[in-house]
Amino acid sequence: MPLRKIIFVLFCFISFEANAQVIKDTTKKNLADTIKKDLLTIPDTVKKLHSSPMSLIVPGALIAYGVSSFIIHPVRRFDYFIYGDVRKTGPNFHTNAESYFLITPVVMVYGLDMIGVLGKNRFIDRTALLGLSAGFLGVSEQITKHTTHRQRPNKADYLSFPSGHTGVAFMAAEFLAQEYSEKSPVYTVIGYTFAVTTGIFRMYNRDHWFSDVVAGAGFGVLSTKAAYLVYPYLRKTLTHTDKYGKKTMLMPTYQNGTPGFSFAMQL
Repeated sequence: MPLRKIIFVLFCFISFEANAQVIKDTTKKNLADTIKKDLLTIPDTVKKLHSSPMSLIVPGALIAYGVSSFIIHPVRRFDYFIYGDVRKTGPNFHTNAESYFLITPVVMVYGLDMIGVLGKNRFIDRTALLGLSAGFLGVSEQITKHTTHRQRPNKADYLSFPSGHTGVAFMAAEFLAQEYSEKSPVYTVIGYTFAVTTGIFRMYNRDHWFSDVVAGAGFGVLSTKAAYLVYPYLRKTLTHTDKYGKKTMLMPTYQNGTPGFSFAMQL
């Protein structure tokens, strides 16, 4: 199926699901009310957060597969087999679409909430979770890239393992799933479709080997699941209620490759 048809079908799904949820949601608000309540309140949503330690097994297995390509020869040979197939089926393939696909699920989370299709968490918690996920992913991937020192298929550099684009795409897909899977499983399908497509495009652009992409997916999903697992405890530690009953909160952030913190106060 041509790329533009795939994109058209995906966005038809997005539009259909968003319209259906807006109609069913009796608590929907107009845009101004949504933004005001999201930004000016720090609701206690810790009880809504959930991520089981068992859910870390699958992304852990994906990372283990990628790592095994360094020590198990048949796994590495499969990388070369996939690369050969990519060269045969897409000798002149090139696209930058994955640079947009990888952030699409994040845009969906904030966009759906703004039009009244409410996710699991409001702006403060949601953004803290995204920042924490990105922090986990950024630190783990940069350490791994510089430790493994694998050359890319296009020989551009030695930062091939794991795939950073794929990691961000799967981190974003799991973020969308965590926030909206209870509304409809279609949101999860859409997010992961963008993520898988990102990984495929990274291979067809000769930027990564198959094992790089598999490991990147594992790092991405693991980062978001880990963030949802530890955030309730972190939030309780960092959130403070003063003598006037107002809440303050210190949130982790990760921007332009630099981890940090931001401060929020209930007005």
